[in-house]
Amino acid sequence: MSGSFIVAIDGPAAAGKGTLARLIADYFGLAYLDTGALYRGVALSLIEAGLTAPTEAEAAAAALNLDPGLLQSPDLRREDVGNLASVVAAMPAVRAALDSFQRNFAARPPGGAPGAVVDGRDIGTVICPGAPVKLFLTASVAARAARRFLELQAKARPADLAQITAEIEARDARDASRATAPLKAAEDAHLMDTSNLSIDEVFARAKTIIETARQTRT
Repeated sequence: MSGSFIVAIDGPAAAGKGTLARLIADYFGLAYLDTGALYRGVALSLIEAGLTAPTEAEAAAAALNLDPGLLQSPDLRREDVGNLASVVAAMPAVRAALDSFQRNFAARPPGGAPGAVVDGRDIGTVICPGAPVKLFLTASVAARAARRFLELQAKARPADLAQITAEIEARDARDASRATAPLKAAEDAHLMDTSNLSIDEVFARAKTIIETARQTRT
């Protein structure tokens, strides 16, 4: 098998991309990049600078000067950070600033890994269109809102199901309608609706797809 083996995972917020990506990375020994964390890092840096309604130039500057240490901050999971991340992700200058980082990670995974699992909104369509495995996860708004609600409750954080539902719907609309790299499934992506599936069931399906693709490349 030549070159980096890439698994591209796309889908809307709370569809289960991150959980699945980590399982795949651990099982197959691949490096993992949560591209959403990059945009959340930009958003967090802007919020900490008092720029809650940044211009594209301000957001692009934050992306170019992103502190890698922010990517480990638990504040990345805050709802205000996630909402602003969706806003700045629609800015072409911000995407351009982060695209090369993502492509380099996939092509040259750290730690000598034989490949990478990269999840986000435009991995299979823009960042890694040649990936041998493309998965597009989705789920109903109700299912995704319930997951986020339970996640926040488990962390003893304030959680309002109606508000979470409205925020997910707004983020879906922004992600799908942005002019640059809108959220959509690649034509050759495997579609997986996780609304009524356990993570074990999702992983089992993904594992079969990946093993088939690896055998083809051997």
